[in-house]
Amino acid sequence: MTNDYIVKALAFGGQIRAYSAWTTDSVQEAQTKHYTWPTASAALGRTMTATVMMGAMLNDNQKLTVTVDGHGPIGKIIADADAQGNIRGYVTHPQTHFPLNDMGKLDVSRAVGNGGSLTVVKDVGMKDYFSGSSELVSGELGDDFTYYFAKSEQVPSSVGLGVLVNPDNTIKAAGGFIIQVMPGAGEETISKLEDAINNMKPVSKLIEQGLSPEEILFEILGEENVQILDELSSKFECNCGHEKFLNAIKGLGEAEIQSMIDEDKGAEAECHFCRTKYQFSENELQELLEKLK
Repeated sequence: MTNDYIVKALAFGGQIRAYSAWTTDSVQEAQTKHYTWPTASAALGRTMTATVMMGAMLNDNQKLTVTVDGHGPIGKIIADADAQGNIRGYVTHPQTHFPLNDMGKLDVSRAVGNGGSLTVVKDVGMKDYFSGSSELVSGELGDDFTYYFAKSEQVPSSVGLGVLVNPDNTIKAAGGFIIQVMPGAGEETISKLEDAINNMKPVSKLIEQGLSPEEILFEILGEENVQILDELSSKFECNCGHEKFLNAIKGLGEAEIQSMIDEDKGAEAECHFCRTKYQFSENELQELLEKLK
């Protein structure tokens, strides 16, 4: 059972579109599966939080993959989400951790690096995928997603992401928001929004205070200005399976499969996202080989 959920809202008479999420349980699930250390937990959790809210912007069977590659010690951060609130994610080096930065916070930008890019690939059910990319501007991730929306999707946005980690490495709280200016928004509304964002408390503080996703939006935009449209339950969910890995093995070709049979008498595959291991017997691989011939 998960307490995670996303709210979709409009503000200022539809001139602003907003999303906010609680992701504590999903980030905890990722922390448990990958045994991430605190700085890695914060980086992965922030990426998953942004990704699940971006998933909520999609329709029906659409899904997306976000890859953050800042050339830092953590390696790549990869997260997948769909329109139903399902999210999964992993990092290349989960045991990455540093002392707190000068502001007394987890040093996410040092772990992520800021020399690379943030890439979003959307599978919208067409033959071609939509792909957008922007360079990282800080490695703190909230700023990087904000920049991605402006640069790649031409949508002025503000993205706030927060993950709090307990001393025993478990996740105390995680969540965030994405607030976007809609086409045709008036100067007065944009100016009000800029003031609200400049004067708001850090998102990690709002989450630490236990504010719900709705309350986070009320706090930033003013309750009287916000119209909640929808609420979507969210959870860490991996869609891997025996068949999917069998298909992947099939794609390796006859020579590679033969070598698995001859040398390893079978095969084992592990899902990057959920760490589930799948075993493939010699007979199963032999059958696969027959089908390829």
